[in-house]
Amino acid sequence: MTARLKLPLAAFILCLLLGSAYAVIRIDITSPGRSLPIAVSELAGPHGAEIARIISEDLDYTGLFAPVDREGFIERPEKAFNRLNWALTGAETVLKGRTEAEGAGIKVTAYLYDVADGAAMLHKEYGADSSLLRPLAHAIAGDIYQRLTGRAGVFRTKIAFVASGKNEKELCLSDWDGQRIIKPGIRAVQILSPHWSKDGGRLIYSALRGGRWGIYMLDFNEMTEKLIYASKGTLIAGDFFPGGDEFIFSSSEEGTPALYTHVIPGGRTRRLTSTRGIEVSPALSPDGQGIAFVSDRGGSPQVYIMDRNGYNINRITFEGSYNTSPSWSPDGGRIAFVGRHEGKNQIYTVNPDGSALIRLTGNGNNEDPSFSPDGRFVAFTSDRTGGREIFTMRADGQGQRSITPKGLNASKPRWSPG
Repeated sequence: MTARLKLPLAAFILCLLLGSAYAVIRIDITSPGRSLPIAVSELAGPHGAEIARIISEDLDYTGLFAPVDREGFIERPEKAFNRLNWALTGAETVLKGRTEAEGAGIKVTAYLYDVADGAAMLHKEYGADSSLLRPLAHAIAGDIYQRLTGRAGVFRTKIAFVASGKNEKELCLSDWDGQRIIKPGIRAVQILSPHWSKDGGRLIYSALRGGRWGIYMLDFNEMTEKLIYASKGTLIAGDFFPGGDEFIFSSSEEGTPALYTHVIPGGRTRRLTSTRGIEVSPALSPDGQGIAFVSDRGGSPQVYIMDRNGYNINRITFEGSYNTSPSWSPDGGRIAFVGRHEGKNQIYTVNPDGSALIRLTGNGNNEDPSFSPDGRFVAFTSDRTGGREIFTMRADGQGQRSITPKGLNASKPRWSPG
């Protein structure tokens, strides 16, 4: 006679939950599906709760992770990880760790565990000044994202934007979530079109000072501003070419606005377009070989693309009588732009051949789209709550949220390259 092993119900459920032990956890970001349940435990030690909260918020906003409600946690932060304590929470991965004060700084030891087999998928130490808790938490979130997706995240990137005062504009920088706003002291009557260099070390932008437009460059390594191009008429800066020594811009110096390129060393300028129509808002493809721009050569503002040398011009927007402000995705596969819908400006995306048009926004006026460096998010300006604010959303239009403080009139966001 064979004895029958009797298991309590909870133990039987645990057996089922742990039956997939030794499976490799990896999120395929190219195939949208369920979000990965992750438990972000409060870190034991000073500032541990705040750091865990920021990490959880970062991961949650991506749409790829589903942070587990902490009320269901039974394992205290200071206790050693035990996978049996986490299986019934539904979590598949768990972040645990501890913090220690080190003079004016803080040290964090973080572990990412696989609940199925109990193995540590990530073990890393971090250190920062106590005033830099947010960047430290973003760094941990970035490593978790990298470990589970195989891709770099955006948690340590920056967004440049323009804040409007009573009599002047000011260039500002913030973290990807709108926190830690920095004002480097760049002011003018008007500031337009900030654009990052590919290495993130410089910004170019148009500024109106003393009744004259100029294109300026802010070098973050030297923290200096330099006038790199000036002429009569209105100047609107565009993107740097991949090499970093040449950029594209629009100018009305010869009458009707046209597109030009300018090489910073030596100051060589070349005109690319020569129609009688207005041609503005140039945006370079990631490889620098394609240019999206806006022209009214067909009677109304529409988005066109052309080769770097100004040839092979093709129109890619056909719906509506007003389409402007193109911005390429980092992989070159999509172009975001602003189109008029029912009397208001909205953000759309389209393929470079004009196919697969998608509208992403619908509330208020929405303008100035800019892709994140991984292509998964778009920053933009919106007036849906009354004033002008910087919003971000996932590239499918989900997760739209304001990231700038109420009362700060902000516009023209541009996401850093990394």
